[in-house]
Amino acid sequence: MSGAAREEKTAGGKPQLTQQGSIRRMSLLDAAETVLVAKGNANASLRTIADAAGVRIGHLQHYFPTRADLIKAVLERALDRSLERLADATGLRVSPDDPADIQSPQGRADTADVVAVVLAEQDDPQMVRLYVEVWALAARDDEIAQVVREFYRKYVTHVAALVHLNRPEWPADLCRARAETFVALVEGAALLRSGIAGTRSAAVDAELARQAERLLGE
Repeated sequence: MSGAAREEKTAGGKPQLTQQGSIRRMSLLDAAETVLVAKGNANASLRTIADAAGVRIGHLQHYFPTRADLIKAVLERALDRSLERLADATGLRVSPDDPADIQSPQGRADTADVVAVVLAEQDDPQMVRLYVEVWALAARDDEIAQVVREFYRKYVTHVAALVHLNRPEWPADLCRARAETFVALVEGAALLRSGIAGTRSAAVDAELARQAERLLGE
């Protein structure tokens, strides 16, 4: 793969993309998102995505050998963006090495602010469509289903850490149950609030926010 993605070694010996390689990788992820949103999961083959990115399929597979690898990277980037937005809006910081390690400059999280950030992401119809298409892929592809389950395991771990931050007296199993219910509520709400499975209303939005804040240990 001559120069397509030369790698450096970090201190720990893990491969790290060069700056040029990172830029190319990001462009491939952009193309994958575009194909999923515009053409749907049925047309999201590696060849179609490579064509959308203007590269050979071998170039795409140098970065992402399988479609599951590509979907995993798409979801990880989406989660990283969400955490960045949360940090910017609330000051909450999550350790990049430990999803259960979350810090707040106030000592606890403002649940209303957290819920507002999470629900605001559903105002982006392309983001909702992206998740819907990934869910559809996971329903038919066991390898991608495993990737999606791992994504939500990490997501739930973040939320459970947030619940524990607000309610340190609660046992870990309760914090996780609250987190799993929060994720189920918010993800299901995306289908209704986006118009895919229902009609959005101010009353539903208000009740959704109230229940979500309660789950986070308001």
